Amino acid sequence: MKALVQRVTRASVTVGGEQISAIGRGICVLLGISLEDTQKELEHMVRKILNLRVFEDESGKHWSKSVMDKQYEVLCISQFTLQCVLKGNKPDFHLAMPTEQAESFYNSFLEQLRKTYRPELIKDGKFGAYMQVHIQNDGPVTVELESPAPGAAASDPKQLSKLEKQQQRKEKTRAKGPSESSKERNAPRKEDRSASSGAEGDVSSEREP
Repeated sequence: MKALVQRVTRASVTVGGEQISAIGRGICVLLGISLEDTQKELEHMVRKILNLRVFEDESGKHWSKSVMDKQYEVLCISQFTLQCVLKGNKPDFHLAMPTEQAESFYNSFLEQLRKTYRPELIKDGKFGAYMQVHIQNDGPVTVELESPAPGAAASDPKQLSKLEKQQQRKEKTRAKGPSESSKERNAPRKEDRSASSGAEGDVSSEREP
């Protein structure tokens, strides 16, 4: 799942010449849903969007407050073109979730937003419609978010390198056989006559009780 989050002073959506949705100060979210997205990615993206600190605090410190902190509005627009891959110069959208499935998923996304935040402050466009989206970007500030892909940890080069090194160490240990320390531990102990004879070098006599 991908999202472009824009900080706005106002934004609106028009369909067929009629304005169907509008917000004042807040964020406009363009959301691209992929074939592989699940409830896990949905919840991750909702958390990220609502907690993204793109606003200043009361003292003017930048990047300190989220849309929830400020109690601002959110306008969401479904935009499958964010899942575009180029074939030469032609956009291809085979990674985007099919329309029928995506509509249900997008509605679940909106429901989760409203459940997590204040429902009256969550607005959206019209899924699947040809829309004109009017965005007055404030700054400009635009942040791209992407949910972790399924199995991302396993495909992370750093993680793979770490696992490979661990495997190599295990193989070397097996090739060497028992370590010297383990051999020493397993060797039969010889009786230390000096320790039991009460000689001057008896370390046991020097220990504190």
